[in-house]
Amino acid sequence: MRDSQADESIEIRDFDEVRVLLGPLDSNTRLIRDLHGVNVLVRDGSMRLLGREGDVKRVSSLLQGMLEQHRSGGNLTTLEVTRRLREHSPVPVPESSGRDVPTRVAGAAQPRTPGQHKYWRAMQEHDVVFAVGPAGTGKTFLAVAAAIAAVKSGAARRIVLVRPAVEAGEKLGFLPGDFQAKVDPYLRPLYDALHDLLDPGARQRYLETEIVEVCPLAYMRGRTLNDAFVILDEAQNTTVPQMLMFLTRMGEGSQVVVTGDPSQVDLPANTRSGLADALERLGAVEGIGIVRLQKSDVVRHPVVQRIIEAYGETPREPR
Repeated sequence: MRDSQADESIEIRDFDEVRVLLGPLDSNTRLIRDLHGVNVLVRDGSMRLLGREGDVKRVSSLLQGMLEQHRSGGNLTTLEVTRRLREHSPVPVPESSGRDVPTRVAGAAQPRTPGQHKYWRAMQEHDVVFAVGPAGTGKTFLAVAAAIAAVKSGAARRIVLVRPAVEAGEKLGFLPGDFQAKVDPYLRPLYDALHDLLDPGARQRYLETEIVEVCPLAYMRGRTLNDAFVILDEAQNTTVPQMLMFLTRMGEGSQVVVTGDPSQVDLPANTRSGLADALERLGAVEGIGIVRLQKSDVVRHPVVQRIIEAYGETPREPR
């Protein structure tokens, strides 16, 4: 016998409660409808749930429990709400939904090592994540994969990929072309990740419509990024003021991932790395996750791990 139809309302006190529960662009509203069969309407200070009685009761219990957690000062993020909605879905959740790995590249993008699994979980559970470790541990690749999944699920409207344009031997002024041509080589690793994770048509569409923006760190000053998945790559080459400037660009409904290798700092001598400074200052801050990947997490060609071992390139924080 089919459940009877139900209509239940949850009292909402302010817009912040709606934002946390339903996410940017009401992404969780669509998730509730698609995975739980319940329609959500927000009006006149209430969240109205419409659907079959059993489905409505399940969703109501989930939302009210999370709402109580939020009101009591608990650390509840939109990403955590999304995760719980998927976990309690009565139907199987497709691999590409929410913040899972995009199905087209599941084999290439899946976390493969214990450290990478910890990193992936941290991106699901925290609004700000620092991932540090040696070359080849998937820091940038997995961050871009998580960003693409967030856009596909509606958890983010756009992806902003950022990198400091630190000179290492060649001066920008001596390189040919306009400013964009001069900074493109510094941004190439981010384009490479997009190339591996998106087919050519999707990649071009994302870039042309500015769903994906790739830019130097210097372009971030004065901006506020709402509903965005923001990745700062090669963060060991930021200064302390640059890191503070970057982290304070984070707006409503956004997530930030900062990646870097503390053993490869290209800053001038006696300049403190903004990454090392941030790891010291923010380690105990609520809502921030820090993951330290090791040489055992290297997933490039097997010889890369042996090269790292030969150079003794264990992650260490610069002075």
